[in-house]
Amino acid sequence: MIVPMKKTSILCLDVDREKTLEQLRRIGAVHVKHTQAPAGEPLETARTRRFRIGRVLDMLPKAHHEKPSGQEVDTTIGLIWEQLEKQKEWTTRLDALRIEEKRLEPYGSFDPALIVSLAERGIFIKLYKLGARELPELPEGAALQLLNETKDGRYAAVIAREEFKLSAQELRLPEQSLNGVREEIAQLRKQLDESMQAIHAQGGERVVVAQALMQAEDNLRYEEARAGMGGSERIAFLSGYCPDESIPDIRAAAAAHGWGLVIDDPAPGELAPTKIRYPRWVRSIQSVFDVTGILPGYDEVDVSPVFLVALSIFFAMLVGDAGYGAVFLLLTFFARKKMPAAPAYPFTFMYIMSVSTIIWGALTGTYFGIAKTAAIPRIMWLDTPENVMLLCFTIGAIHLSVAHLWNAWLLRNTPQAASHLGWVLSTWTMFFVAGYFVLGRPLPAGVIGAFVVGIVLIILFMTPPAKLKEEWFNHVMLPLTVIGNFTDVVSYLRLFAVGTAGYAVASAFNTMLAFVPGDPIWSMVLKSAGLFMGHALNIALCGLAILVHGVRLNTLEFSSHMGLQWKGYKYDPFRSKAVNKEPEQALS
Repeated sequence: MIVPMKKTSILCLDVDREKTLEQLRRIGAVHVKHTQAPAGEPLETARTRRFRIGRVLDMLPKAHHEKPSGQEVDTTIGLIWEQLEKQKEWTTRLDALRIEEKRLEPYGSFDPALIVSLAERGIFIKLYKLGARELPELPEGAALQLLNETKDGRYAAVIAREEFKLSAQELRLPEQSLNGVREEIAQLRKQLDESMQAIHAQGGERVVVAQALMQAEDNLRYEEARAGMGGSERIAFLSGYCPDESIPDIRAAAAAHGWGLVIDDPAPGELAPTKIRYPRWVRSIQSVFDVTGILPGYDEVDVSPVFLVALSIFFAMLVGDAGYGAVFLLLTFFARKKMPAAPAYPFTFMYIMSVSTIIWGALTGTYFGIAKTAAIPRIMWLDTPENVMLLCFTIGAIHLSVAHLWNAWLLRNTPQAASHLGWVLSTWTMFFVAGYFVLGRPLPAGVIGAFVVGIVLIILFMTPPAKLKEEWFNHVMLPLTVIGNFTDVVSYLRLFAVGTAGYAVASAFNTMLAFVPGDPIWSMVLKSAGLFMGHALNIALCGLAILVHGVRLNTLEFSSHMGLQWKGYKYDPFRSKAVNKEPEQALS
């Protein structure tokens, strides 16, 4: 369920800005919408500190068993930042030296000072890079000595008694010899290694630095909120969105601190932040929304229950292997044991997906791509590709019909509900048409009549009369939309295609690397390693298929029929994240 929001504006005396923000941060319910673009020196200082601490934390080793030493966190940050600044300087110098080393390498090591000294005595030496067949005209009395020859060209020294210049690529005289460059490179590498060791020696301070980072983030948000407040003479004000359920807390705080308060519903078309309250059995789907970064808009519908049920089916059919499902389940148990403090919902999601995959794999008799025999129990009806394709079309028609029936229920008090019933008839017509063209199944009697009724309902009721002038184009595009309805139903065939491909890949590895009686031990070891790598690759491809196909069927096909654009943004209230947290929790 999408939690109802109220648009909230709070007015206070300008001298009470800080106190007001502190109280709002303590309540932790208002999603702040800046009245003006945040700017100012305190804000920039907060941003700089947040960046610096974040960079320091990234450099500290994650696996470190020492406890904090008790030194001031700013001391730790200062020491590490000093090392990072030195590393930056050394790295810049090192990059320049590597370029110089590559430039000088073809000429060998020589002392530039000696060339300068000889020039003062009337002996001029210059170094050139020549083409493969290039031979420049030398001045009288000059000599050319070839130093090196590579695929890039020839490298030579020209010696003369008088100043000269050749029409060839001359080497700019370096500041030091090639050996000197290499010695400096070695020294810089040593300094970089010692610097990293000095940083790693501070590893025990990681949890303290992490807590400082959370405090810096809190301070940054505070400064952003402060700089983003509007003001007029002696009055300051702040606007944002607050869940309806938290309004009593805001009213109580306003009465206690003398704030002015304006509370209203978001205007039509105004996009408030989205806060979803998931039913307990649906909460695990939040992990998908977190990974993909999608959310329904505030004025849209929370489809998470359908999303979870459908994705569990898609996940199972795309992976299609009970053995892989068991691997997922064991890995999830192991990960949960290793991360007991982490949120539970991502693990619950994987439990659901793993069990769904095991069930589907058991129904089809698929275990690590092993060839299906009479000894493997399964539903024989699913052995026929045409039957599985028909099941895919059925799943697609049901999935899309749920979207239109849901919309019909939401619009039950308007004529537009009838248009969605028309789309349901159209969707099931396309189901039978897909069966006819793809599977060769005859069209049942009455399908054409049902389709005609559906199209009539769509034409008559898809657009309210008051909007016909603005949305007439939807009627012109209706033939293409109907064709799109057909392709959407057929699109669910990807569940069969990808699942079959996964089984074929697993089976191919099993066949190529099958154990043969009399195999030597080394052969068995190599084949075992090959099987492991082959199935690991197949599992990785299955994971990619979930994102490309499984999530797509929910976020594209289903959502387009639902009219869902996923235009929401996350409700993120102004509150402290560091308060009441132990340092260890900052790392979770």
